[in-house]
Amino acid sequence: MTATADLYDDRGDELDSLALQLHDLGGRTAFDGPVRTVRCHRDNALVKQVLATPGGGAVLVVDGGGSLESALVGDLIAGSAVEHGWAGIIVHGAIRDRVAIGELPLGVKALGSNPRTSVKEGVGEVDVPVTIAGVTFTPGRHVWADSDGVLVER
Repeated sequence: MTATADLYDDRGDELDSLALQLHDLGGRTAFDGPVRTVRCHRDNALVKQVLATPGGGAVLVVDGGGSLESALVGDLIAGSAVEHGWAGIIVHGAIRDRVAIGELPLGVKALGSNPRTSVKEGVGEVDVPVTIAGVTFTPGRHVWADSDGVLVER
């Protein structure tokens, strides 16, 4: 994968850069793929459902509204993502099981962690454009992430 800094130098006007500072929490810090999305608030049922389907190298962008009150991804869900061929997960919210997730061959970026579980009612939306810190992630567009940050096609 091309470093995000080099990619931005080459294609700057075609890309949006996420200014939000996310932690690298997965076993891979560099990952990329087509965008898939889930919008949910303190409810990870849709995240679990989507990551249990074939990922085909996609990156799931989870808009949890920035809430750190409960985790939207844990080790079992992240393990399912690996089994199903996902490249990574970007969470505008919290995860849990940091140590276990850090050992998985999966890119995971999130605001932080919280051991508290979320509800599992299935409330939210899948594969809709989500905007995080002024950057819109549209399903099907390409996203790149590494230790410098996150870039997405406009």
